[in-house]
Amino acid sequence: MIFKILMSLSLMCYIMPCMSLSAEAGGTEAGRWSDTKLTQIILSADQYDNPGDRIVEISGYFINTLYVADTLVGSPQIPEQLVINLTELDCFTFLDVVEALRRASSGENFSEQLKNVRYRHGTVAYEARRHFFSDWVTDDATSISDVTAGVGQGRARAVVKQLNRKIDGTRWLPGITVTPREVLYIPTDKINEALLSALQSGDYVGIYSEHDGLDVSHTGLIVKNMGKVMLRHASSRRGVERVVDEELLEYLQGKPGLVVYRVKP
Repeated sequence: MIFKILMSLSLMCYIMPCMSLSAEAGGTEAGRWSDTKLTQIILSADQYDNPGDRIVEISGYFINTLYVADTLVGSPQIPEQLVINLTELDCFTFLDVVEALRRASSGENFSEQLKNVRYRHGTVAYEARRHFFSDWVTDDATSISDVTAGVGQGRARAVVKQLNRKIDGTRWLPGITVTPREVLYIPTDKINEALLSALQSGDYVGIYSEHDGLDVSHTGLIVKNMGKVMLRHASSRRGVERVVDEELLEYLQGKPGLVVYRVKP
């Protein structure tokens, strides 16, 4: 029987809501994003030496892109497909696309980089997909590091999670193994001006999840502008449902805390 999987990192965006894991339908929807246009975006970001500035520049092209969950294709029963959908994004595929463009040398090279970002060793397979946000910082060859402890300045907390295992022992994602992993996060009530100053434009961030088996419930990136610290993210909130900028502290109210990753210089 064919079924939808509603969780993975894309999954968390949905649960909380904001994660679309896998779906029964998908495909390639480049829309207005031709190879030429993607090359122009990449070249516009090349003016910046700092990877964070490049991330902000690239992500700005996706402001107002529609939020749509479940755009990826693959499950234990359905062969994985490399879905390239730049017209509809969830919180995690938004970051996938931005990071792949940051790494790409041209529009033609983008799909290859998307494979490397979304899948371990660039292998397009459901079991090789990076389903969890913390998968981004646990590979030996990753260019992204967990800077939560440094940004937290002694206020970060560590929790050992059994990723993918629910409180009742079942799995969020059928066919994906349970992985013990320490997750660091900064509690929202500990985030002050000093901690906000330690964040950098282009940092990739996750909203820590208190649910068993999950690391984060949502993802986005930091944009600093005119003295404000903004969260740029694909919002699933009713009435928004697109890529937007919101003040980070305002968004964090009522949420447990923040996980911070940064591209290595």
